[in-house]
Amino acid sequence: MSRGRGQGKGQRAAKSGTRRMSQRVKTAKGRKVSSTLWLQRQLNDPYVAEARRLGYRSRAAFKLIELDDRFHFLAPGGRVVDLGAAPGGWTQVAVERTKAAQGSGQVVAIDIVEMDPVPGSIVLHHDFFDTDASLALKNTLAGPADVVLSDMAAPTTGHTATDHLRIIGLAEVALAFAAEVLAPGGTLIAKVLQGGTEHALLTEMKRRFAAVKHAKPPSSRSDSAELYVVAQGFRGATE
Repeated sequence: MSRGRGQGKGQRAAKSGTRRMSQRVKTAKGRKVSSTLWLQRQLNDPYVAEARRLGYRSRAAFKLIELDDRFHFLAPGGRVVDLGAAPGGWTQVAVERTKAAQGSGQVVAIDIVEMDPVPGSIVLHHDFFDTDASLALKNTLAGPADVVLSDMAAPTTGHTATDHLRIIGLAEVALAFAAEVLAPGGTLIAKVLQGGTEHALLTEMKRRFAAVKHAKPPSSRSDSAELYVVAQGFRGATE
Protein backbone atom coordinates (compact mmCIF):
# COMPACT_ATOMS: atom_id res chain seq x y z
CA MET A 1 0.00 0.00 0.00
CA SER A 2 1.38 3.40 -0.88
CA ARG A 3 2.02 6.04 1.74
CA GLY A 4 -0.46 8.52 0.33
CA ARG A 5 -3.83 7.50 -0.91
CA GLY A 6 -5.04 4.28 0.65
CA GLN A 7 -3.66 4.85 4.12
CA GLY A 8 -4.62 8.51 4.19
CA LYS A 9 -8.21 7.57 3.44
CA GLY A 10 -8.04 4.86 6.07
CA GLN A 11 -6.84 7.29 8.70
CA ARG A 12 -9.52 9.83 7.84
CA ALA A 13 -12.16 7.13 8.05
CA ALA A 14 -10.82 5.99 11.40
CA LYS A 15 -10.79 9.52 12.77
CA SER A 16 -14.24 10.40 11.57
CA GLY A 17 -15.80 7.08 12.57
CA THR A 18 -18.20 4.98 10.62
CA ARG A 19 -21.44 6.79 11.54
CA ARG A 20 -22.88 3.69 13.14
CA MET A 21 -24.82 3.29 16.34
CA SER A 22 -22.65 2.76 19.40
CA GLN A 23 -22.74 -0.89 20.37
CA ARG A 24 -23.20 -2.10 23.93
CA VAL A 25 -21.96 -5.42 25.25
CA LYS A 26 -24.18 -7.25 27.67
CA THR A 27 -22.37 -8.34 30.81
CA ALA A 28 -22.23 -12.11 30.42
CA LYS A 29 -22.31 -14.40 33.42
CA GLY A 30 -18.78 -14.99 34.62
CA ARG A 31 -17.32 -12.07 32.65
CA LYS A 32 -15.66 -9.30 34.62
CA VAL A 33 -17.00 -5.78 34.23
CA SER A 34 -13.55 -4.67 33.06
CA SER A 35 -13.63 -7.28 30.29
CA THR A 36 -17.08 -6.13 29.22
CA LEU A 37 -15.92 -2.51 29.07
CA TRP A 38 -12.87 -3.55 27.01
CA LEU A 39 -15.06 -5.43 24.54
CA GLN A 40 -17.43 -2.47 24.26
CA ARG A 41 -14.53 -0.13 23.61
CA GLN A 42 -13.18 -2.45 20.92
CA LEU A 43 -16.56 -2.70 19.19
CA ASN A 44 -16.93 1.08 19.11
CA ASP A 45 -13.34 1.99 18.26
CA PRO A 46 -13.14 3.30 14.67
CA TYR A 47 -9.44 2.40 14.49
CA VAL A 48 -10.26 -1.23 15.24
CA ALA A 49 -12.86 -1.28 12.47
CA GLU A 50 -10.53 0.43 10.02
CA ALA A 51 -7.70 -1.97 10.86
CA ARG A 52 -9.98 -4.87 9.98
CA ARG A 53 -11.05 -3.19 6.75
CA LEU A 54 -7.47 -2.59 5.62
CA GLY A 55 -6.22 -5.98 6.76
CA TYR A 56 -4.01 -4.79 9.60
CA ARG A 57 -3.60 -7.18 12.49
CA SER A 58 -4.08 -4.51 15.14
CA ARG A 59 -5.12 -0.89 15.55
CA ALA A 60 -1.51 -0.22 16.61
CA ALA A 61 -0.62 -0.12 12.90
CA PHE A 62 -2.08 3.39 12.76
CA LYS A 63 0.31 4.56 15.50
CA LEU A 64 3.29 3.72 13.30
CA ILE A 65 1.60 5.21 10.23
CA GLU A 66 1.00 8.47 12.09
CA LEU A 67 4.52 8.57 13.54
CA ASP A 68 6.03 8.01 10.11
CA ASP A 69 3.76 10.59 8.47
CA ARG A 70 5.11 13.10 10.99
CA PHE A 71 8.80 12.11 11.22
CA HIS A 72 9.42 10.36 7.85
CA PHE A 73 11.74 7.54 8.89
CA LEU A 74 10.37 4.68 6.76
CA ALA A 75 11.46 4.82 3.12
CA PRO A 76 11.61 2.42 0.17
CA GLY A 77 14.72 0.27 0.42
CA GLY A 78 15.15 0.78 4.16
CA ARG A 79 16.17 -1.96 6.57
CA VAL A 80 13.92 -2.16 9.63
CA VAL A 81 14.03 -4.20 12.84
CA ASP A 82 10.73 -4.55 14.71
CA LEU A 83 11.21 -5.52 18.38
CA GLY A 84 8.20 -6.96 20.21
CA ALA A 85 6.41 -7.30 16.89
CA ALA A 86 3.41 -9.55 17.65
CA PRO A 87 0.73 -9.58 16.36
CA GLY A 88 2.43 -7.88 13.42
CA GLY A 89 0.65 -4.58 12.74
CA TRP A 90 3.84 -2.53 12.82
CA THR A 91 5.62 -5.16 10.73
CA GLN A 92 2.92 -4.87 8.06
CA VAL A 93 3.30 -1.08 7.88
CA ALA A 94 7.10 -1.34 7.75
CA VAL A 95 6.88 -3.83 4.86
CA GLU A 96 4.50 -1.55 2.96
CA ARG A 97 6.55 1.59 3.35
CA THR A 98 9.96 0.06 2.68
CA LYS A 99 8.49 -1.98 -0.21
CA ALA A 100 10.20 -5.03 1.26
CA ALA A 101 7.66 -7.35 -0.36
CA GLN A 102 8.89 -6.07 -3.73
CA GLY A 103 12.48 -6.83 -2.78
CA SER A 104 13.39 -3.21 -2.13
CA GLY A 105 13.95 -3.15 1.63
CA GLN A 106 14.20 -5.60 4.50
CA VAL A 107 12.04 -5.99 7.60
CA VAL A 108 13.05 -8.33 10.41
CA ALA A 109 10.57 -8.84 13.26
CA ILE A 110 11.11 -10.58 16.58
CA ASP A 111 8.82 -11.57 19.44
CA ILE A 112 8.67 -14.27 22.08
CA VAL A 113 5.01 -14.73 21.11
CA GLU A 114 4.57 -16.68 17.90
CA MET A 115 2.84 -14.76 15.13
CA ASP A 116 1.78 -15.63 11.63
CA PRO A 117 4.25 -14.76 8.86
CA VAL A 118 4.01 -11.30 7.34
CA PRO A 119 4.71 -11.46 3.59
CA GLY A 120 7.82 -9.48 2.79
CA SER A 121 9.33 -9.81 6.28
CA ILE A 122 11.43 -12.27 8.25
CA VAL A 123 9.85 -13.22 11.57
CA LEU A 124 11.96 -14.62 14.40
CA HIS A 125 10.19 -16.31 17.31
CA HIS A 126 12.64 -15.56 20.06
CA ASP A 127 12.91 -13.95 23.49
CA PHE A 128 14.73 -10.69 22.79
CA PHE A 129 16.32 -10.92 26.24
CA ASP A 130 18.05 -14.21 25.47
CA THR A 131 21.75 -13.74 24.95
CA ASP A 132 21.67 -15.12 21.41
CA ALA A 133 18.65 -13.07 20.21
CA SER A 134 20.74 -10.04 19.31
CA LEU A 135 23.15 -12.23 17.35
CA ALA A 136 20.26 -13.90 15.51
CA LEU A 137 18.93 -10.50 14.46
CA LYS A 138 22.34 -9.28 13.32
CA ASN A 139 22.91 -12.46 11.32
CA THR A 140 19.53 -12.06 9.63
CA LEU A 141 20.02 -8.43 8.63
CA ALA A 142 21.53 -7.90 5.21
CA GLY A 143 23.40 -4.83 6.47
CA PRO A 144 23.12 -1.98 8.98
CA ALA A 145 19.55 -1.12 9.94
CA ASP A 146 18.00 2.22 9.07
CA VAL A 147 15.26 1.95 11.69
CA VAL A 148 14.81 0.08 14.96
CA LEU A 149 11.21 -0.04 16.18
CA SER A 150 10.30 -1.03 19.71
CA ASP A 151 6.66 -1.26 20.76
CA MET A 152 7.72 -3.57 23.59
CA ALA A 153 5.77 -3.24 26.83
CA ALA A 154 5.86 -5.24 30.05
CA PRO A 155 2.61 -6.44 31.65
CA THR A 156 1.22 -3.59 33.73
CA THR A 157 1.05 -3.89 37.51
CA GLY A 158 -1.18 -0.91 38.17
CA HIS A 159 1.65 0.67 40.17
CA THR A 160 2.67 3.71 38.15
CA ALA A 161 6.29 3.90 39.30
CA THR A 162 6.89 0.20 38.72
CA ASP A 163 5.29 0.24 35.27
CA HIS A 164 7.33 3.30 34.35
CA LEU A 165 10.61 1.66 35.38
CA ARG A 166 9.77 -1.53 33.49
CA ILE A 167 9.07 0.20 30.21
CA ILE A 168 12.12 2.45 30.61
CA GLY A 169 14.16 -0.73 31.03
CA LEU A 170 12.80 -2.01 27.72
CA ALA A 171 13.65 1.29 26.03
CA GLU A 172 17.19 1.04 27.40
CA VAL A 173 17.58 -2.43 25.92
CA ALA A 174 16.22 -1.19 22.57
CA LEU A 175 18.69 1.70 22.63
CA ALA A 176 21.64 -0.59 23.37
CA PHE A 177 20.66 -2.84 20.47
CA ALA A 178 20.05 0.10 18.12
CA ALA A 179 23.52 1.45 18.89
CA GLU A 180 24.96 -1.84 17.62
CA VAL A 181 23.00 -2.17 14.38
CA LEU A 182 21.92 1.27 13.15
CA ALA A 183 23.57 2.92 10.19
CA PRO A 184 24.65 6.56 10.65
CA GLY A 185 21.58 8.76 10.32
CA GLY A 186 19.28 5.96 11.51
CA THR A 187 16.18 6.17 13.69
CA LEU A 188 15.02 4.53 16.92
CA ILE A 189 11.34 4.54 17.91
CA ALA A 190 10.62 3.25 21.43
CA LYS A 191 7.54 3.18 23.63
CA VAL A 192 7.68 4.95 27.00
CA LEU A 193 5.02 6.20 29.42
CA GLN A 194 3.82 9.70 30.20
CA GLY A 195 6.20 11.33 32.56
CA GLY A 196 8.73 11.18 29.77
CA THR A 197 11.97 9.34 29.36
CA GLU A 198 14.15 9.15 32.44
CA HIS A 199 17.00 11.65 32.54
CA ALA A 200 19.82 9.13 32.14
CA LEU A 201 18.19 7.44 29.14
CA LEU A 202 17.27 10.75 27.52
CA THR A 203 20.83 12.03 27.99
CA GLU A 204 22.25 8.92 26.35
CA MET A 205 19.81 9.20 23.44
CA LYS A 206 20.75 12.84 22.88
CA ARG A 207 24.41 11.86 22.92
CA ARG A 208 23.88 9.23 20.25
CA PHE A 209 21.22 10.96 18.08
CA ALA A 210 20.97 14.40 16.52
CA ALA A 211 17.29 14.88 17.48
CA VAL A 212 15.18 13.28 20.22
CA LYS A 213 11.47 14.03 20.65
CA HIS A 214 8.43 12.59 22.41
CA ALA A 215 5.20 12.05 20.46
CA LYS A 216 1.73 10.70 21.12
CA PRO A 217 0.07 9.53 17.88
CA PRO A 218 -3.58 10.56 17.43
CA SER A 219 -4.60 6.89 17.36
CA SER A 220 -3.11 6.30 20.81
CA ARG A 221 -6.09 6.21 23.15
CA SER A 222 -6.51 9.38 25.18
CA ASP A 223 -6.72 7.40 28.41
CA SER A 224 -3.46 5.59 27.66
CA ALA A 225 -0.25 6.78 29.31
CA GLU A 226 1.88 5.64 26.37
CA LEU A 227 4.19 7.95 24.45
CA TYR A 228 6.87 7.24 21.89
CA VAL A 229 10.39 8.59 21.94
CA VAL A 230 11.61 9.34 18.43
CA ALA A 231 15.41 9.49 18.15
CA GLN A 232 16.71 10.42 14.70
CA GLY A 233 20.08 11.08 13.13
CA PHE A 234 22.16 8.32 14.72
CA ARG A 235 25.68 9.65 15.13
CA GLY A 236 27.40 6.30 14.67
CA ALA A 237 28.57 3.59 17.02
CA THR A 238 32.03 5.08 17.53
CA GLU A 239 30.87 8.43 18.94
